[in-house]
Amino acid sequence: MKPLQILAAVVAPIGLAIAANAAEPIEVGAALPAVTAKDQDGKDVELAKSGAEGWTLVYFYPKADTPGCTKQACSLRDSYATLTEKKVKVYGVSMDDVAAQKAFQEKYKLPFPLLADKEAKVADAFGVPHSMGFTKRQAFLFKDGKLAWRDLEASTEQQAADVLKEIGEKK
Repeated sequence: MKPLQILAAVVAPIGLAIAANAAEPIEVGAALPAVTAKDQDGKDVELAKSGAEGWTLVYFYPKADTPGCTKQACSLRDSYATLTEKKVKVYGVSMDDVAAQKAFQEKYKLPFPLLADKEAKVADAFGVPHSMGFTKRQAFLFKDGKLAWRDLEASTEQQAADVLKEIGEKK
């Protein structure tokens, strides 16, 4: 077997397992789920409380410090000044542990919290598919605690641009 065929044979079942795992994603208009997770510093973050007012982006990524996840996080990092001018709070979530989130945040100088969701409680509350320690890449944008937009096939390099476009359209 060629290396690409081997990779496809390994990755395809993972994709199917992820797709089969989760409940339906939360719908536009739904309340921000009342879940708590530890951030990269081990502090509890109550998402519903934090996102009760203004814009809140909760984005899920498969694994800290991997190429696509790094592009997604750096897209948000590079546009963070614009996002904060528009009063957007950003939270990244993966099934990595606190130490991995901390290392990822420090390595790429990410200015927003990364939540450790080892037991997939946050992913489950949002209906994000997950399997074998990986979540599917998805993004959820809330306005005053209600889901205003969701991206179930979230971009890597364009994540910030997609969010800013939505905010501009939903003033």
